[in-house]
Amino acid sequence: MKVLVVMGSKSDSHIAEKVTKVFDEFGVSYDVEVASAHRNPKKVEELAKKDYEVFIAIAGLSAALPGVIAAHTTKPVIGVPVSAKLGGLDALLSIAQMPPGVPVASVGIDNGKNAALLAVQILALKDEKLREKLEKYRESMRT
Repeated sequence: MKVLVVMGSKSDSHIAEKVTKVFDEFGVSYDVEVASAHRNPKKVEELAKKDYEVFIAIAGLSAALPGVIAAHTTKPVIGVPVSAKLGGLDALLSIAQMPPGVPVASVGIDNGKNAALLAVQILALKDEKLREKLEKYRESMRT
């Protein structure tokens, strides 16, 4: 099982690093790509059609990237709004206010860690070992 992390811009790499750090900790396979929904929509469409279990889309400003990916796949898409302008509120609303029928999950502004943990939860539905790692992680937070 593999996750694709897509950044709308290389400037979002500090958020992608939060995601990949969690995946490395849990042993989740992933790829990272840079593709703008506005500057390279064809590449985004091609990436969305690849065989990944979950997509994480990191985007600021108008934050169209998660929605464009969701338009081309039925797999789960998790949007991470970036605090590029307006404190990230513009990006958060762009991701959270998707039209009916094309859902995108959203985490908090700049919260790549939670996006990765949500992806781990989704993958753990089919992977018992991953579920056990997640349970241990959650238990370690309680102590």
